[in-house]
Amino acid sequence: MGSSKLCLLLVLVSCVELCLSASCIVDSFSVKEDFDPKRYAGKWYALQKKDPEGLFLQDNISAEYTIDDDGSMTASSRGRVTLFGFWVVCADMAAQYSVPDPNLPGKMFMNYQGLASYLSSGGDNYWVIDTDYDNYAITYACRTLKDDGSCEDGYALVFSRNARGLPPAIQRVVRQKQEEICMAGQFQPVLQSGAC
Repeated sequence: MGSSKLCLLLVLVSCVELCLSASCIVDSFSVKEDFDPKRYAGKWYALQKKDPEGLFLQDNISAEYTIDDDGSMTASSRGRVTLFGFWVVCADMAAQYSVPDPNLPGKMFMNYQGLASYLSSGGDNYWVIDTDYDNYAITYACRTLKDDGSCEDGYALVFSRNARGLPPAIQRVVRQKQEEICMAGQFQPVLQSGAC
């Protein structure tokens, strides 16, 4: 009798693990419905981040999004980065965004370039998971997928229009969205001291 209960428990645990991993399939993540780039445009300050592998802006991160005459979105970003393990500098980045599927305007592709030779250039997905346009936004990118469709190497940022933080009600919404993209507990605070 005891071994049959143990087998049943193991099967149950396996099912729960499978269900939890299935919810972490990147393609199943929802993004902001009817995303409006014009409302999103303007200055945002990073309050929290989950870094990808490799070099990434560490603090004092801000981004200014603009809408060009043709309707496309561009951004200039700034933040501090540590190079060679000791040299801390303010770095500038630029990005251009395209929308592969017009039916999903919150799922964009971002081409970015560092505006100095020591910064990288490349391209990533840029998904606006959620925003209310006036207070907060949470963005997500997965650089490398695992065989099961979950993310191997990804990053996310929680932005605010105010560098001082978000009210408690919005913090609860952000925590819920962090859970939905399987990154709960992985975010670090981003210092906003005005250094850049």
